[in-house]
Amino acid sequence: MNERKLGNTENQRMMKTKILFLKSMVVVGVLLTACNNNNDKADAYGHFESVETLVSAEVQGKLVAFSADEGALLQKGIQVGLVDTVTYHLQLKQAKAKVAAVEARKPTVRAQVSAQEEQLKVLQIEQKRLHKLYNDQAATEKQVDNIDGQVRVLTKQIAATRSQLLSIEKERQAAVRQTDLLQDKLDKCHIQNPVTGTVLNTFYEPAELVAPGRPLYKIAPLDNLIMKCYISELQLSEVKLGQQVFVAVDKPDGSLRTLKGEVTWIASTAEFTPKVIQTREERVNLVYAMKVKVPNDGSLKIGMPGEVHFQQPILSSDE
Repeated sequence: MNERKLGNTENQRMMKTKILFLKSMVVVGVLLTACNNNNDKADAYGHFESVETLVSAEVQGKLVAFSADEGALLQKGIQVGLVDTVTYHLQLKQAKAKVAAVEARKPTVRAQVSAQEEQLKVLQIEQKRLHKLYNDQAATEKQVDNIDGQVRVLTKQIAATRSQLLSIEKERQAAVRQTDLLQDKLDKCHIQNPVTGTVLNTFYEPAELVAPGRPLYKIAPLDNLIMKCYISELQLSEVKLGQQVFVAVDKPDGSLRTLKGEVTWIASTAEFTPKVIQTREERVNLVYAMKVKVPNDGSLKIGMPGEVHFQQPILSSDE
Protein backbone atom coordinates (compact mmCIF):
# COMPACT_ATOMS: atom_id res chain seq x y z
CA MET A 1 0.00 0.00 0.00
CA ASN A 2 2.75 2.44 0.92
CA GLU A 3 4.51 1.76 -2.37
CA ARG A 4 1.31 2.49 -4.31
CA LYS A 5 0.85 5.80 -2.47
CA LEU A 6 4.42 6.83 -3.17
CA GLY A 7 3.92 6.03 -6.88
CA ASN A 8 0.77 8.12 -7.11
CA THR A 9 2.46 11.06 -5.36
CA GLU A 10 5.38 10.93 -7.79
CA ASN A 11 3.01 10.91 -10.77
CA GLN A 12 1.16 13.94 -9.42
CA ARG A 13 4.42 15.84 -9.02
CA MET A 14 5.41 15.09 -12.64
CA MET A 15 2.04 16.27 -13.94
CA LYS A 16 2.33 19.53 -12.02
CA THR A 17 5.83 20.07 -13.45
CA LYS A 18 4.56 19.56 -17.02
CA ILE A 19 1.69 22.00 -16.47
CA LEU A 20 4.05 24.67 -15.09
CA PHE A 21 6.38 24.18 -18.08
CA LEU A 22 3.52 24.58 -20.56
CA LYS A 23 2.33 27.74 -18.81
CA SER A 24 5.85 29.22 -18.94
CA MET A 25 6.09 28.45 -22.67
CA VAL A 26 2.79 30.26 -23.29
CA VAL A 27 4.10 33.30 -21.41
CA VAL A 28 7.32 33.26 -23.42
CA GLY A 29 5.30 33.06 -26.66
CA VAL A 30 3.20 36.04 -25.64
CA LEU A 31 6.34 38.04 -24.83
CA LEU A 32 7.91 37.15 -28.19
CA THR A 33 4.76 38.17 -30.02
CA ALA A 34 4.78 41.48 -28.20
CA CYS A 35 8.40 42.02 -29.21
CA ASN A 36 7.59 41.26 -32.84
CA ASN A 37 4.71 43.69 -32.73
CA ASN A 38 7.10 46.38 -31.50
CA ASN A 39 9.35 45.62 -34.47
CA ASP A 40 6.43 46.39 -36.80
CA LYS A 41 6.69 50.09 -36.00
CA ALA A 42 7.32 52.04 -39.21
CA ASP A 43 10.78 53.40 -39.98
CA ALA A 44 9.44 56.46 -41.85
CA TYR A 45 6.19 58.18 -42.80
CA GLY A 46 5.21 60.19 -45.85
CA HIS A 47 2.77 60.77 -48.71
CA PHE A 48 2.56 59.51 -52.27
CA GLU A 49 3.38 61.89 -55.10
CA SER A 50 4.19 61.75 -58.80
CA VAL A 51 6.13 63.73 -61.40
CA GLU A 52 3.44 66.18 -62.52
CA THR A 53 3.82 67.99 -65.85
CA LEU A 54 2.01 71.21 -66.74
CA VAL A 55 1.40 71.28 -70.48
CA SER A 56 1.12 74.89 -71.69
CA ALA A 57 0.16 76.61 -74.90
CA GLU A 58 3.11 77.85 -76.99
CA VAL A 59 1.19 80.17 -79.33
CA GLN A 60 -1.71 82.56 -79.02
CA GLY A 61 -5.10 81.95 -80.56
CA LYS A 62 -8.46 80.21 -80.25
CA LEU A 63 -8.42 76.64 -78.99
CA VAL A 64 -10.46 75.04 -81.76
CA ALA A 65 -10.01 71.45 -80.47
CA PHE A 66 -9.06 69.96 -77.09
CA SER A 67 -9.40 66.30 -76.08
CA ALA A 68 -7.45 66.07 -72.80
CA ASP A 69 -10.24 64.98 -70.43
CA GLU A 70 -9.60 64.61 -66.72
CA GLY A 71 -8.84 61.01 -65.82
CA ALA A 72 -7.96 60.06 -69.39
CA LEU A 73 -4.81 58.02 -70.04
CA LEU A 74 -2.79 59.71 -72.78
CA GLN A 75 0.16 58.28 -74.65
CA LYS A 76 3.27 60.31 -75.35
CA GLY A 77 3.30 62.13 -78.70
CA ILE A 78 -0.41 62.08 -79.50
CA GLN A 79 -2.17 65.32 -80.48
CA VAL A 80 -4.57 66.53 -77.79
CA GLY A 81 -5.42 70.01 -79.05
CA LEU A 82 -5.31 72.50 -81.90
CA VAL A 83 -4.95 76.28 -81.83
CA ASP A 84 -6.44 78.21 -84.76
CA THR A 85 -3.89 78.12 -87.60
CA VAL A 86 -5.49 80.55 -90.09
CA THR A 87 -3.47 83.63 -89.08
CA TYR A 88 -0.12 81.82 -89.06
CA HIS A 89 -0.94 80.07 -92.34
CA LEU A 90 -1.61 83.39 -94.09
CA GLN A 91 1.52 84.95 -92.62
CA LEU A 92 3.54 81.96 -93.81
CA LYS A 93 2.20 82.35 -97.36
CA GLN A 94 3.13 86.04 -97.26
CA ALA A 95 6.65 85.25 -96.07
CA LYS A 96 7.13 82.63 -98.78
CA ALA A 97 5.96 85.14 -101.40
CA LYS A 98 8.58 87.57 -100.13
CA VAL A 99 11.27 84.90 -100.51
CA ALA A 100 10.15 84.30 -104.09
CA ALA A 101 10.19 88.04 -104.85
CA VAL A 102 13.74 88.38 -103.53
CA GLU A 103 14.85 85.35 -105.53
CA ALA A 104 13.37 86.93 -108.70
CA ARG A 105 15.70 89.92 -108.39
CA LYS A 106 18.83 87.81 -108.71
CA PRO A 107 18.58 87.03 -112.47
CA THR A 108 18.21 90.75 -113.28
CA VAL A 109 21.30 91.68 -111.31
CA ARG A 110 23.28 88.77 -112.79
CA ALA A 111 22.30 89.97 -116.28
CA GLN A 112 23.56 93.48 -115.45
CA VAL A 113 26.85 92.06 -114.24
CA SER A 114 27.20 89.98 -117.41
CA ALA A 115 26.52 93.01 -119.65
CA GLN A 116 29.01 95.17 -117.73
CA GLU A 117 31.65 92.47 -117.98
CA GLU A 118 31.19 92.37 -121.78
CA GLN A 119 31.59 96.16 -121.89
CA LEU A 120 34.73 95.85 -119.82
CA LYS A 121 36.21 93.33 -122.27
CA VAL A 122 35.62 95.77 -125.16
CA LEU A 123 37.19 98.65 -123.22
CA GLN A 124 40.20 96.56 -122.24
CA ILE A 125 40.80 95.68 -125.92
CA GLU A 126 40.54 99.35 -126.82
CA GLN A 127 42.82 100.18 -123.86
CA LYS A 128 45.54 97.83 -125.13
CA ARG A 129 45.26 99.25 -128.66
CA LEU A 130 45.62 102.88 -127.47
CA HIS A 131 48.52 102.03 -125.21
CA LYS A 132 50.28 100.46 -128.19
CA LEU A 133 49.57 103.50 -130.36
CA TYR A 134 50.79 105.77 -127.57
CA ASN A 135 54.03 103.82 -127.38
CA ASP A 136 54.33 104.31 -131.16
CA GLN A 137 53.52 107.99 -130.63
CA ALA A 138 50.36 107.58 -132.71
CA ALA A 139 47.95 108.43 -129.87
CA THR A 140 47.82 111.25 -127.35
CA GLU A 141 48.23 110.98 -123.61
CA LYS A 142 44.70 112.32 -123.16
CA GLN A 143 43.25 109.43 -125.16
CA VAL A 144 45.15 106.95 -122.98
CA ASP A 145 43.99 108.64 -119.75
CA ASN A 146 40.37 108.61 -120.95
CA ILE A 147 40.37 104.90 -121.75
CA ASP A 148 42.11 104.05 -118.46
CA GLY A 149 39.48 106.06 -116.57
CA GLN A 150 36.61 104.33 -118.35
CA VAL A 151 38.08 100.93 -117.48
CA ARG A 152 38.42 101.89 -113.78
CA VAL A 153 34.87 103.26 -113.60
CA LEU A 154 33.34 100.21 -115.24
CA THR A 155 35.34 97.89 -112.99
CA LYS A 156 33.94 99.64 -109.91
CA GLN A 157 30.43 99.51 -111.36
CA ILE A 158 30.76 95.75 -111.79
CA ALA A 159 31.91 95.40 -108.17
CA ALA A 160 28.95 97.51 -106.99
CA THR A 161 26.50 95.41 -109.01
CA ARG A 162 27.97 92.19 -107.63
CA SER A 163 27.55 93.55 -104.09
CA GLN A 164 23.84 93.80 -104.82
CA LEU A 165 23.82 90.04 -105.24
CA LEU A 166 25.31 89.66 -101.74
CA SER A 167 22.72 92.04 -100.32
CA ILE A 168 19.92 90.16 -102.06
CA GLU A 169 21.21 86.86 -100.66
CA LYS A 170 21.21 88.23 -97.11
CA GLU A 171 17.69 89.55 -97.64
CA ARG A 172 16.65 86.13 -98.93
CA GLN A 173 18.14 84.41 -95.87
CA ALA A 174 16.26 86.77 -93.56
CA ALA A 175 13.02 86.03 -95.41
CA VAL A 176 13.68 82.28 -95.17
CA ARG A 177 14.27 82.59 -91.40
CA GLN A 178 10.91 84.36 -91.18
CA THR A 179 9.21 81.46 -92.94
CA ASP A 180 10.96 79.03 -90.56
CA LEU A 181 9.69 81.03 -87.58
CA LEU A 182 6.13 81.03 -88.87
CA GLN A 183 6.32 77.34 -89.72
CA ASP A 184 7.47 76.65 -86.16
CA LYS A 185 4.48 78.59 -84.79
CA LEU A 186 2.21 76.71 -87.16
CA ASP A 187 3.60 73.41 -85.89
CA LYS A 188 3.14 74.51 -82.27
CA CYS A 189 -0.56 75.08 -82.96
CA HIS A 190 -0.79 71.28 -82.86
CA ILE A 191 -0.56 70.51 -79.12
CA GLN A 192 1.36 67.27 -78.53
CA ASN A 193 1.19 65.34 -75.26
CA PRO A 194 4.79 65.24 -73.88
CA VAL A 195 4.59 62.25 -71.49
CA THR A 196 2.54 59.10 -71.04
CA GLY A 197 0.25 59.51 -68.07
CA THR A 198 -3.16 60.32 -66.65
CA VAL A 199 -4.72 63.78 -66.95
CA LEU A 200 -5.13 65.20 -63.44
CA ASN A 201 -6.64 68.62 -64.21
CA THR A 202 -7.70 70.63 -67.25
CA PHE A 203 -7.82 74.43 -67.32
CA TYR A 204 -9.31 75.27 -70.73
CA GLU A 205 -12.26 74.29 -72.87
CA PRO A 206 -12.57 74.34 -76.69
CA ALA A 207 -13.31 77.78 -78.24
CA GLU A 208 -11.48 79.62 -75.44
CA LEU A 209 -8.52 81.90 -76.19
CA VAL A 210 -5.12 80.66 -75.07
CA ALA A 211 -1.81 82.48 -74.67
CA PRO A 212 1.82 81.32 -74.64
CA GLY A 213 2.84 79.94 -71.26
CA ARG A 214 -0.72 79.45 -69.96
CA PRO A 215 -1.24 75.87 -68.65
CA LEU A 216 -3.77 73.79 -70.55
CA TYR A 217 -3.73 70.64 -68.43
CA LYS A 218 -1.74 68.74 -65.81
CA ILE A 219 -0.62 65.17 -66.43
CA ALA A 220 1.32 62.62 -64.38
CA PRO A 221 2.31 58.95 -64.80
CA LEU A 222 0.41 56.89 -62.21
CA ASP A 223 1.77 53.41 -62.99
CA ASN A 224 4.48 54.10 -60.42
CA LEU A 225 4.05 56.55 -57.54
CA ILE A 226 6.75 58.05 -55.35
CA MET A 227 6.53 57.83 -51.57
CA LYS A 228 8.44 60.82 -50.18
CA CYS A 229 9.38 60.34 -46.57
CA TYR A 230 12.02 61.45 -44.08
CA ILE A 231 14.59 59.48 -42.11
CA SER A 232 16.95 60.43 -39.31
CA GLU A 233 20.73 60.54 -39.47
CA LEU A 234 20.91 57.29 -37.48
CA GLN A 235 18.79 55.53 -40.14
CA LEU A 236 21.09 56.50 -43.04
CA SER A 237 23.26 53.44 -42.48
CA GLU A 238 20.20 51.16 -42.84
CA VAL A 239 19.19 52.25 -46.33
CA LYS A 240 20.86 52.73 -49.71
CA LEU A 241 19.90 53.49 -53.31
CA GLY A 242 18.25 50.58 -55.08
CA GLN A 243 17.33 48.86 -51.81
CA GLN A 244 13.98 47.10 -51.60
CA VAL A 245 11.74 48.32 -48.79
CA PHE A 246 8.10 47.80 -47.83
CA VAL A 247 5.41 50.46 -47.93
CA ALA A 248 2.31 49.98 -45.78
CA VAL A 249 -0.99 51.68 -46.65
CA ASP A 250 -4.45 51.65 -45.11
CA LYS A 251 -7.08 49.13 -46.18
CA PRO A 252 -10.83 49.88 -46.15
CA ASP A 253 -11.32 47.73 -43.03
CA GLY A 254 -8.76 49.76 -41.08
CA SER A 255 -5.91 47.25 -41.32
CA LEU A 256 -2.70 47.70 -43.31
CA ARG A 257 -1.36 46.06 -46.43
CA THR A 258 2.22 46.15 -47.69
CA LEU A 259 3.66 46.82 -51.11
CA LYS A 260 7.23 46.42 -52.27
CA GLY A 261 9.13 49.58 -53.19
CA GLU A 262 12.59 50.65 -54.30
CA VAL A 263 14.65 53.50 -52.86
CA THR A 264 15.40 55.84 -55.78
CA TRP A 265 16.76 58.96 -54.06
CA ILE A 266 18.23 60.01 -50.73
CA ALA A 267 18.94 63.67 -50.01
CA SER A 268 22.59 64.60 -49.57
CA THR A 269 21.83 67.41 -47.11
CA ALA A 270 19.70 67.48 -43.98
CA GLU A 271 16.64 69.65 -43.42
CA PHE A 272 14.26 70.40 -40.58
CA THR A 273 11.37 67.96 -40.30
CA PRO A 274 8.38 69.23 -42.33
CA LYS A 275 5.66 70.64 -40.09
CA VAL A 276 2.83 68.94 -41.90
CA ILE A 277 3.74 65.44 -40.81
CA GLN A 278 5.52 65.79 -37.44
CA THR A 279 4.79 66.96 -33.91
CA ARG A 280 6.14 70.21 -32.45
CA GLU A 281 8.88 68.34 -30.58
CA GLU A 282 10.04 66.48 -33.66
CA ARG A 283 10.03 69.52 -35.94
CA VAL A 284 13.34 70.72 -34.50
CA ASN A 285 15.09 67.51 -35.57
CA LEU A 286 17.17 67.35 -38.73
CA VAL A 287 16.12 64.65 -41.19
CA TYR A 288 16.97 63.48 -44.71
CA ALA A 289 14.37 63.27 -47.45
CA MET A 290 14.03 59.94 -49.23
CA LYS A 291 11.98 58.78 -52.22
CA VAL A 292 10.65 55.26 -52.72
CA LYS A 293 9.17 54.15 -56.07
CA VAL A 294 6.11 51.94 -55.61
CA PRO A 295 4.27 50.12 -58.45
CA ASN A 296 0.65 51.26 -58.49
CA ASP A 297 -2.07 48.65 -58.92
CA GLY A 298 -4.67 51.39 -59.23
CA SER A 299 -5.45 51.76 -55.55
CA LEU A 300 -2.71 54.27 -54.76
CA LYS A 301 -3.55 57.95 -55.13
CA ILE A 302 -1.48 61.11 -55.07
CA GLY A 303 -1.47 62.57 -51.55
CA MET A 304 -2.31 59.25 -49.87
CA PRO A 305 -0.35 58.71 -46.62
CA GLY A 306 1.78 55.67 -46.00
CA GLU A 307 4.63 54.29 -43.94
CA VAL A 308 7.94 52.73 -44.90
CA HIS A 309 9.50 49.63 -43.32
CA PHE A 310 13.08 48.65 -44.03
CA GLN A 311 12.22 45.03 -43.10
CA GLN A 312 8.98 43.29 -44.06
CA PRO A 313 6.45 43.82 -41.24
CA ILE A 314 4.11 41.12 -39.98
CA LEU A 315 0.94 42.52 -41.54
CA SER A 316 -1.73 41.33 -43.91
CA SER A 317 -0.08 41.60 -47.34
CA ASP A 318 -1.58 42.16 -50.82
CA GLU A 319 1.66 42.06 -52.80
